[in-house]
Amino acid sequence: MLAKRTLIRLVRTGDEVQVDPSGKLPGRGAYLHDRKSCWELGLKGRIEKALRTTIHEQNKAVLQSFMETLDDDAEAEILINKENASETELS
Repeated sequence: MLAKRTLIRLVRTGDEVQVDPSGKLPGRGAYLHDRKSCWELGLKGRIEKALRTTIHEQNKAVLQSFMETLDDDAEAEILINKENASETELS
């Protein structure tokens, strides 16, 4: 299970869906992990279903641009760093 701090909130505001970094914008929200693979699945239709809306092409392009800034293995990298730190302490 991934930690909540690795989740990114999306919110439906009127006719668009936007990233909500504060997690406090009003509107129907949904969460995606901070991994490209999750965003790819989400943008194929799961987010539309969760937010009960249709994401228009222009809005989808904005969300895809944000997705491109994400690292697909962000959580795996954190876990590897923690394991390496633990091994160093034991040595």
